[in-house]
Amino acid sequence: MTRLDVRKTYKLYIGGKFPRSESGRSYEVVSAKGDFLANASMGSRKDVRDAVVAARGALSGWAGATAYNRGQVLYRVAEVLEGRRAQFVDEVAAGEGLSARAAGAVVDASVDRLVWYAGWTDKIAQVLGNLNPVAGPFFNVSAPEPTGVVGILAPQSSSLLGLVSVVAPVVATGNTAVVVTSAARPLPAITFGEVLATSDVPGGVVNLITAKTQEVAPWLASHRDVNAIDLTGAAGADGLEWGALEAEAAGNLKRVLRPEVAAGVAIEPDWATDPGLGRIRAFVETKTVWHPKGL
Repeated sequence: MTRLDVRKTYKLYIGGKFPRSESGRSYEVVSAKGDFLANASMGSRKDVRDAVVAARGALSGWAGATAYNRGQVLYRVAEVLEGRRAQFVDEVAAGEGLSARAAGAVVDASVDRLVWYAGWTDKIAQVLGNLNPVAGPFFNVSAPEPTGVVGILAPQSSSLLGLVSVVAPVVATGNTAVVVTSAARPLPAITFGEVLATSDVPGGVVNLITAKTQEVAPWLASHRDVNAIDLTGAAGADGLEWGALEAEAAGNLKRVLRPEVAAGVAIEPDWATDPGLGRIRAFVETKTVWHPKGL
């Protein structure tokens, strides 16, 4: 007997919960071959605002946690993701048109990437901070601090490794994130939300919105309570110019991480290469403190 296909309609991930989109809309997600996979919520401007409120509410607790604790949490996310490896392999293979073996390599690299950033959380201050030499009886110390709420346009093509590569460095340094997922390949991001919800990540630290990127990105870029934005996902997004988003971001002097550009066109980077510290450095501020030495 042929089994009835159970068609899923996935929700958003905001504030540690899975709400329906305020818009009441959804859209079909299809595989690289054009086969139906699921329905995803069509996020709206209101959903972006709700996600920013959740991210702002979670910021003080997450930024105030010890760097060691943040590393433990990220490592736990890697553990839970690896525990659901088979599901991620299926979703990456279907969405990106990869073989099971190639998709497995992508999932393994995503786990490794989380572990790599988890190891950096309590070392960032030593690498990016400094005891500055000054002419006087003072200690002068510079230390990195989180920028705040960071908007992220997730990569359009690399639905899992790219997603992990843009989210992990943001939260590793104590920021909170509002993420607009890949429009055409959102399923690994949706499952990643389930991983976050069942890990030790406090609600609101990472918020995931499935949507048409061109619809919600301008609202995220112009939101006055967002402190920085990563425009990586503007590459390959239909009807979207990253330069216009950067102009919107200037309204409250957001930090902007531009997408890579080749021949005047925004492109996705090679996520398989060594990530370096560029994305960590992009979303930290440097605080300098003066203190008298005393006698």
